[in-house]
Amino acid sequence: MRIRIGTRGSALALWQADYIRDRLHAMHPDVECERIIFKTRGDHILDRPLAEIGGKGLFTKELEVALIDGDIDIAVHSLKDMPTALPEGLVLGAVPVRADVRDCLIVRHGQALDEVRTIGTSSLRRASLARRRFPNAEIVSIRGNVQTRAGRVLAEGDRRVDMVVLAMAGVTRLKMPKDYDNVDFMAQNPERWIPAASQGALAVECRDGDGPILERLQAVHHAGTAACVQAERAFLRAVEGDCRVPVGGYATVDRGTLRLKAFVGAVDGSQIVEHIAMGDVKDAESIGKEVAEHVLEAGGRAILAALRS
Repeated sequence: MRIRIGTRGSALALWQADYIRDRLHAMHPDVECERIIFKTRGDHILDRPLAEIGGKGLFTKELEVALIDGDIDIAVHSLKDMPTALPEGLVLGAVPVRADVRDCLIVRHGQALDEVRTIGTSSLRRASLARRRFPNAEIVSIRGNVQTRAGRVLAEGDRRVDMVVLAMAGVTRLKMPKDYDNVDFMAQNPERWIPAASQGALAVECRDGDGPILERLQAVHHAGTAACVQAERAFLRAVEGDCRVPVGGYATVDRGTLRLKAFVGAVDGSQIVEHIAMGDVKDAESIGKEVAEHVLEAGGRAILAALRS
């Protein structure tokens, strides 16, 4: 069986596509995969924050159109890049086991954290958390692939920033610590520095009703990860959060019990409203909605209203 895999062309996206290819072939030796590379609108526009140019769908639309048109059989995404509502006719065929969920602070080796004055990120969530921890620092909006953003701490002149915040999953997948011996990578405790919903998780998107593809994708699906991201995305959906809102969520599963901690924050870091809920893993969707209700009632709704005014 031949499966056409749609992917973006960055080093990280190609790693992700190849990871799914290798897993599929290991479980189904009869499967042969062809990688088809797309450049999305989000890849073309690098001089403005995502919040200004349309949000998460900028990294998925071209691949989803190709799926609907039958030009590819599956699309591999970072799940945190996907809107919570999928186009009609498409489904998440598999969510593989999650990688590291944490954010990572990246600084030049020897840089003292209490002397950080500029922090590079285009994420409002990361900006909110960074302003809370480093109140005297300036947030600098930066875009580009993982290596380009990490390299800003080594740049000279106006391009240099003291710190960059990235997802640890991308850093480790690209084996960056072994290639950047003059840079320190400091993973953050996800209980205190709450990640983006679905951070560290991949998504394999396919056409609804494509039986042969859905059957083979079960070999790469991980039920525990799927439950965690279901709760996180339910929270995100309930607070109407996307990359234009400082919002994050982190779920874990232990012996059938799912725990979700999530927050809504002010862009300037002055307010962070958090809540934790636990329940049966089968109730992941309801747990996400429950946490959202508590966060909104405890001040999150006012924060979001101020952001949108």
